[in-house]
Amino acid sequence: MSPGPGAGRPRRVFLHIGLPKTGTTYLQQVVWANRDRLRSDGLLVPGFGHREHLWAALDLQERPRLAKRHKNAPGAWQRLVDEAASYDGDVLLTHEFLCGASAEQASRAVAAFPGAEVHLVVTARDAASVVSAGWQESVKNGSSVGLDDVMAGKPAGGPEFSMRTWDLAGVLERWTADLPGERVHVLMMPGRGQAPDLHWRHFAQVLGLDPDAYDVPVESVNPALGIVQIETLRLVNQHLPAYSAHDRGVWIRGYLAEDLLARQPRERGGLPEHHRARFDELDRAAAELIATRAFDVRGDLSCLEVGEPGGAGKGAGREPGTVTADELLESAARLVADIVADVRASTGDVPPRSRGIH
Repeated sequence: MSPGPGAGRPRRVFLHIGLPKTGTTYLQQVVWANRDRLRSDGLLVPGFGHREHLWAALDLQERPRLAKRHKNAPGAWQRLVDEAASYDGDVLLTHEFLCGASAEQASRAVAAFPGAEVHLVVTARDAASVVSAGWQESVKNGSSVGLDDVMAGKPAGGPEFSMRTWDLAGVLERWTADLPGERVHVLMMPGRGQAPDLHWRHFAQVLGLDPDAYDVPVESVNPALGIVQIETLRLVNQHLPAYSAHDRGVWIRGYLAEDLLARQPRERGGLPEHHRARFDELDRAAAELIATRAFDVRGDLSCLEVGEPGGAGKGAGREPGTVTADELLESAARLVADIVADVRASTGDVPPRSRGIH
């Protein structure tokens, strides 16, 4: 009989805390699509869905105005903890915003499961790639903050889009004080040319699951925009009103970014070379901490080696400052044309010129 609810406690609790832009969306898609199968195999993913894990991450961090996201958002962390406490098998909590917790909040999270064997799962890649992708993600979520300002310490739309959550060594230091090295699992994001399901296989191995027993996506999720489109969207964001988190997700990220702008020809963005030394320093600090604490590593840690290109690309790509005014104009014109076409299709209106009005 599979483990289930009872007057017991979880055997093991896995806290998958991110980092952002390290394949978390892909792994979470597998988890939520296979939730029932995971439960039958002895792994509980508590809560009603991905959104409650997001709320729980923010609730743990005592984020202000949480109730504005949803009336049920406050208390989400304790709800997941209470559900886990009634389960006799293994438990998984997963959201990349958890990595923004302070050392005190992280210690409280680990202590929330007394008697259970708590494991930390950190998905990772080199700092340059994390920051480049993270900054672009912040723009897709409504930010207009430039990359150099982010590098100078300015959050790009909240603590989850900042150097605080993109610094692998910093996250590990805050979260691992109460855990032995063998219970901290660092999963390096696979690079180009590696098997597309390798990340899931490493994740499943840590959870004690058979990776072949579950359906996995065959296409990339959460696609990146080209650097021209990111700069176009950043300019558009400067003129948009202050949307709610829901509206930002629907209209900026969903409609403008991942629907309309994603249709345009894409050229991969990268980081200015003058930031290279700082990223080498961040990677060196992470690699030294991982080695010193003897954390469990899955995947290729060599991408953190200074001077190595790494499978993730070390943030390689075109720098934001090289985007020209003509390229921005072309991208914006395409965007306006697509929006007009969508408005016409949704309303059934015929443009004035077609009605004979001149």
